[in-house]
Amino acid sequence: MKKKIVSTMLCAAMITTMLAGCGGSDNGGTADAPAADDSATEAPAADDSATEAPAADDSAAAPAAGGGSVYWLNFKPESDEVLQEVAADYTAKTGVEVKVVTAASGTYSTTLLSEMDKSAPPTLFVIGNQAGVKDWKDYALDLNGTAIANELNTDAYNLYDETGKLVSIGYCYECYGIIVNPDLIEQAGHTMDEIKNFDGLKAVAEDIHARADELGFDAFSSSDMDDSSSWRFTGHMANLEYYYEQEGTAWTECPPTITGKYLDNFKNLYDLCINNSLTDPKELATGGHDAENEFKTGQAAFFVNGSWEYEAVKADVPNATMIPYYCGVAGEEKAGLNCGTENCWAINSKASAEDQQATMDFMVWCVTDPDASRKLVDTFGVMPYKSAAESTNGFLAAADKYTSDGCYVMNWATNFQPNVDSYRATLVSALNQYNADQSDANWETVRMAFVDGWAAEYNAVNN
Repeated sequence: MKKKIVSTMLCAAMITTMLAGCGGSDNGGTADAPAADDSATEAPAADDSATEAPAADDSAAAPAAGGGSVYWLNFKPESDEVLQEVAADYTAKTGVEVKVVTAASGTYSTTLLSEMDKSAPPTLFVIGNQAGVKDWKDYALDLNGTAIANELNTDAYNLYDETGKLVSIGYCYECYGIIVNPDLIEQAGHTMDEIKNFDGLKAVAEDIHARADELGFDAFSSSDMDDSSSWRFTGHMANLEYYYEQEGTAWTECPPTITGKYLDNFKNLYDLCINNSLTDPKELATGGHDAENEFKTGQAAFFVNGSWEYEAVKADVPNATMIPYYCGVAGEEKAGLNCGTENCWAINSKASAEDQQATMDFMVWCVTDPDASRKLVDTFGVMPYKSAAESTNGFLAAADKYTSDGCYVMNWATNFQPNVDSYRATLVSALNQYNADQSDANWETVRMAFVDGWAAEYNAVNN
């Protein structure tokens, strides 16, 4: 075990960086909430005087055979209070001890290293990306065919090793795409049913833009290229090119080169956004436009962003929804939203059989019990399980609906951007040049930033 811990520590910095993912505040997601203090938090122990658990109701899980227990090392500090409550509920229903320890914000990797080296390590922990799979796969039970895997409604958020072992499974996710105000679409004389592919989106957006003075609103909110906004395009919208370039085989590590085969599709959508907007493309470089407020106040029908915006816009646009990045790819009528996560459950393969079973039973209860799943969905946003409570986040509910309807999920291939800050800065520069003068020559500069820039940054990092 010591040898494993030492080797894993060598990768800790890399893992921590990758865990910043699209949910980080620097690229538009929700920042991790600060922990209550610098130490991990732990649920209080069950009352020793309670010798008999209360009778379980019809939705309660049966106690694990052999008296196993659960130790969940939690990755999400902002959910700690709810998880402590859910753990206590389960113990009250089943008599099975469930301990939740929450790593302080930004310390999960180091906390996991420390806790795994103890005599009673976590039975339930997070392996959230392929770097984590490489480091922790030997400590993860194969979840293929298990009770919890059978409850999933999609395979999109699962992580496998090179042998096909199901190392960890997603328990919540975020999404991004194009936020829409259906009321404004209807006021313009259109319906949401018209927007099922790029041709439909283009027709509606261009008509709204052409009649903006008459309607009192425009198609797209501003697409600023300053640091507060550019990530929506150089990080998120860029994902459509990377996603389709995978052509059905998801990347498991950063490829040294990309071809840019689907850059014309990126251009389709990007041009639509900047040329059918409240703001002249030539004014995007310096920023200063509040795209969120433009959408909330009914100045624009479309707003490129993600699920973290739901709470900010729901009061002003209560029936706001989200549609995919329609961009002219064949078959995109079956496209879903760009969804991803680094919140993936793994069961400790080194735990006792009794603790593994107790952990599995607890996980299944979490995603099938109406009350438990309601509490968890309310803190996580959405859970990709067949019997979990419906999401209260309208954009995540839209993502779930696309998935349930058989649409494909656009995975976060953008997470593989090499030397990400430098790569995106080059894209911003090229896009600003193009925004100022939409010539073929300037688009070639964008293509070079996408494709040649990828290879250059990959070599800079790996050499």
